[in-house]
Amino acid sequence: MCSIAAGISGGLSLFQGLAMRGAAKDAANQTYQQELEGTQSAEDNKRQKQRALSEGKEEKTVAARQDKFAKAIDTLKGTKALLAKGQVGVTTNLLVMDQIRQGANYNEKIRQSIESMNRQYLFDVKSTEAEYQGIRNRLRSNTINAYNQIPTTGSILLGAATSAFNTELGMENNIFNMG
Repeated sequence: MCSIAAGISGGLSLFQGLAMRGAAKDAANQTYQQELEGTQSAEDNKRQKQRALSEGKEEKTVAARQDKFAKAIDTLKGTKALLAKGQVGVTTNLLVMDQIRQGANYNEKIRQSIESMNRQYLFDVKSTEAEYQGIRNRLRSNTINAYNQIPTTGSILLGAATSAFNTELGMENNIFNMG
């Protein structure tokens, strides 16, 4: 039979365990809300970064194409100027071919530069995705850990029973030692 002291001890332990469970649930729910807000913020940040990357890439691409167009005009002007002199011969032909070659080399340089910008853009977009996933995973892990900290009803009941049992056992030992 259980003594009154053991019953009180078990009841207090049960009350304390349930209070701790309630507090842990509240903390876990708060952590979950922080996860939702943090994930939304990270997603907004990712979207803004990607928009900025896209706009920057587009501006650089337009500038490179305008530069390419300007160089094509310069090449034509230079070729026409050489041909307008009216000189014919190997030297003039070599100068014209050199002017055309320089224009083609410059166009190839611009093409390669645009390709490089495109690759860098894709790399940067992947980087923003990875950053977002890292933040999201960290927030999710925090939420999972918070929910794992909530004591189960079974563990609370076991703790209360253990407390009552230890109190009863302690009282019996005291009576045994006294007598």
